[in-house]
Amino acid sequence: MPNKLAGAARLLRRGAEFFCALLFALVFAAFCYKIVRRYAAGDAVAWADELSVVLFIWIIFIANAFVVEDRCQITFDLIFKNLSARSQRIAETARIILVGGIFLAALPGAVDYTLFLWRERTPVMLWRLDYVYACFAVFMAAVLVRMGPRLFTLLRGGA
Repeated sequence: MPNKLAGAARLLRRGAEFFCALLFALVFAAFCYKIVRRYAAGDAVAWADELSVVLFIWIIFIANAFVVEDRCQITFDLIFKNLSARSQRIAETARIILVGGIFLAALPGAVDYTLFLWRERTPVMLWRLDYVYACFAVFMAAVLVRMGPRLFTLLRGGA
């Protein structure tokens, strides 16, 4: 079972990498289109800015949920690195419990508010904001799912 779970996680990660790369290519294409329209045709294209912002939101949250590993995140570890292995395990356990608890407590409200946003739309393209910000709830859930196995390992005394 763990091998199937690890394989599914790898597949999900590769899919998220592809999805984020595709979104970034779309941002680049929209940016190039906007530049050409502005300087060749003298026409400002407002939808390209809005599209780029929405795609960047999705890139950031999906990449951080599924692609960027925890060890690659920016951390303030000046004190953590100088702790003993046991103290590091305790500090990491406390961090996961604290941050995971905050995410767990905030998740229902974030999902509820995201679902509430169906009433609002983006200014130019008129996209529903619940679709625009759905990636945030996915991000929060993915962070919680990633924290579970790590917390389990730490509580069992692993490194």
